[in-house]
Amino acid sequence: MKRILSVLLAVVMLSGCENKDRGLSRVIALRERLLSGGGCSFDAVITADYGDKIYTFSMACQTNDQGDLTFTVTDPQTISGIAGTVTQQGGHLTFDDHALAFQMLADGQVTPVSAPWLLIRTLRSGYISACGADGDNLRIAMDDSYREDALHLDIWIDSQDVPIRGEILWQGQRVVSLEVRNFSYL
Repeated sequence: MKRILSVLLAVVMLSGCENKDRGLSRVIALRERLLSGGGCSFDAVITADYGDKIYTFSMACQTNDQGDLTFTVTDPQTISGIAGTVTQQGGHLTFDDHALAFQMLADGQVTPVSAPWLLIRTLRSGYISACGADGDNLRIAMDDSYREDALHLDIWIDSQDVPIRGEILWQGQRVVSLEVRNFSYL
């Protein structure tokens, strides 16, 4: 009886390792595709949580082969059409008679409009700390850097291995969430 239990326990443990390795290989394949391709495009619904206020808006986003992001705000109508770029060096906004005035989050590390860029940058180069099944999706826990004050991102990818959701956390608190739609590689 002890032998049977030992064998069953070994099978369970080995299958758990196989699932973990399969999830990690999916994350690495996604990273390789982002690094070797010509970029990607997607729509993002962004929710920024300031504690006392929550702001939600939508953007059409596109990255190039270096991970630089261009975007256009699509909703709400009051700020629709505002466009910009976000790169490792900073960002740039263009607008006619409207402006985005979001306060910085996470001790000055994040603005809501930079969240899609941060998601892609972290998928391209962030520290993968864990991954595992979450229903039909894979949930990836990543840090955006190796710094002591690193942002933590939880990112979900679907069965096609494309991002569908992300949360940016700082000091254990979610500050920005993203819903990713219509993701495609360029």
